[in-house]
Amino acid sequence: MINQLLIVLFAYLVGSISSGIIVSRIFSLPDPRTMGSKNPGATNVMRTGNKKAAVLTLLGDLLKAIFVLFIANYLGFEGFIIICVSLAVLIGHIFPVFYKFRGGKGVATAVGILFALNFKLALVVICIWIFVFLIWRYSSLAAIFASISAPLIGFFILKDTSLNCVTYIIVTMIILITHQKNIKNLLSGKELKFEKK
Repeated sequence: MINQLLIVLFAYLVGSISSGIIVSRIFSLPDPRTMGSKNPGATNVMRTGNKKAAVLTLLGDLLKAIFVLFIANYLGFEGFIIICVSLAVLIGHIFPVFYKFRGGKGVATAVGILFALNFKLALVVICIWIFVFLIWRYSSLAAIFASISAPLIGFFILKDTSLNCVTYIIVTMIILITHQKNIKNLLSGKELKFEKK
């Protein structure tokens, strides 16, 4: 039991490390929490115009989920504990203890979870995100479509009937909750979009 609690706590602490804030400081960029949707995600870092910093933020948030799940699997954890570890790293990203519980919306970290649990599903979800974004230019809309597609594609198309499906569903629910404001803005036409250059 102690080992199970420790791995979940470890996942939360790793999730609490904000790639966006760290990368922005390294590149001497404005705090991403001061612009756009006010969260330290790759989308807000992109708004600074520094694509390299945005990519590094994306990779950092994605890789921390892959890292903790790799460690959990390496140590022999499985089943329900893997679900807990997945959710812990995501919750850590959204409510980071190191940044007064003010974090990102969890999209990149959620994709990292998918990569660790089902590589094929992660690739399909990324393709959906890219397709929706290129058509409508809304990062939030792309994230919403991609997150909703994950459990549906995982279960009905890829025939993943493992306990991982529970994780897909819960992660999707969390992403939709973190995007409540974006959904309202999309419906009212107030959501910020990336204009083609």
